[in-house]
Amino acid sequence: MRTRLNLKILFLILILPFAAFACQQDEIEEPETPTMSHRIPSEGNSWFLTNVGGNKLQTADYNGFNWSYKTSVLRTFFRVEAAGEIHIGITGKVSEGSSTLQATFLNETKEIELNSTTNSLVFVGSYTVPSPGYYYLDLQGVDKVGAQFASIESVTLGGAACKSGVHFSNEDYFYWGRRGPSVHLGYQKPTEASDVVWFYNEITVPKDNDVIGSYYMANGFGQGYFGMQVNSSSERRVLFSVWSPYSTDDPSTIPEDQRVQLIAKGANTTTNDFGNEGSGGQSYMQFNWKAENTYKFLLKGEPSGENTTDYSAWFFDAEQEEWLFVATWRRPKISTYLTSLYSFLENFDTKTGPIERRAYYNNQWIYDTNGTWHEVTEAKFTADATAHDKARLDYAGGYISGDNGFYLKNCGFFNETSEVDTYHERPVLGVAPSIDFDTLPVE
Repeated sequence: MRTRLNLKILFLILILPFAAFACQQDEIEEPETPTMSHRIPSEGNSWFLTNVGGNKLQTADYNGFNWSYKTSVLRTFFRVEAAGEIHIGITGKVSEGSSTLQATFLNETKEIELNSTTNSLVFVGSYTVPSPGYYYLDLQGVDKVGAQFASIESVTLGGAACKSGVHFSNEDYFYWGRRGPSVHLGYQKPTEASDVVWFYNEITVPKDNDVIGSYYMANGFGQGYFGMQVNSSSERRVLFSVWSPYSTDDPSTIPEDQRVQLIAKGANTTTNDFGNEGSGGQSYMQFNWKAENTYKFLLKGEPSGENTTDYSAWFFDAEQEEWLFVATWRRPKISTYLTSLYSFLENFDTKTGPIERRAYYNNQWIYDTNGTWHEVTEAKFTADATAHDKARLDYAGGYISGDNGFYLKNCGFFNETSEVDTYHERPVLGVAPSIDFDTLPVE
């Protein structure tokens, strides 16, 4: 008995230190959360996506606790300016119990758990990004106790890939950043032209680039704009608007003597006031224009007496091969011909901010007070404050070789970024528009 007892004591003396050492080793090797240097707020940088990988991506805004479907993928975008190691975490909470989420980055997927009812950091993992550019983290619900999977306050980042800069939309750009950057072409008037009476332009939207929320503006001028939109899955418009000289976002406050006056409109044109981006008169036709077709836009502007100017717009129906009259608006407090001619591409629907769109702008001409057509072949590429402040860098434009003329491209978090305030020239086409001004419809 004593021998067995001594052996047992000896065994404990020899083994216990190793067991203790093994426990200490486990504690030492347990990974710690790396230091996070950037917080990417979900409010300005995340969208719900469905049909990911399918033919038609569906998107929706993300607003806190509204995540109950396993089919919804919460995608958060950010851009890094260096290759290298990146640490990723999420800060979020559950309403009750716990939730299991599937996190995917660079095609690597793992499950994480949230079990706090206050915002807490959960480490996702460390990865290596191969180059500077846009990346995204996907979160998808696996299991939950409460009605919602989670509320994700932000994605957090750290590591060497972040040291050269991380671009995302902060609180100053939660709305505009979700819409994405707007891009413009400022057309350069030929020096030999006199005052501009007529402005002609063409737009072609490539296949699958007719995204909801897009405004492909063709004929912009110093006092308004004219182009075509995708307003919903079932409605498209040709839109022509003229600003009032009175500066306000509320059209009801415009004094009577500074209101834009409707002179005439087409049979299928709807007219009303507009606000929120300046105020004035708006006119539009519901028209089911189609991607891949080329559409023509014609604008006229000339003084109409007593310090007023009339602006008129026509749209060419490519299928029926006829000009359609949109409207004529009279703007007070100004006597001018057309000035500051430009085009733009913008997204006005925050839900579709992560979807890329592009348009081609070609064959620009002006007709002057001397009765002469002049081809416009040079344009200046510019972008809005969202681009200038680097809230989003997915914007491009100018001219690329081919037959499509100038182009504008935005949204979708692509990695191409064109230099702003640069001049571009397209090839001379040499064939002026064949338009009989006297036979254009005016009703």
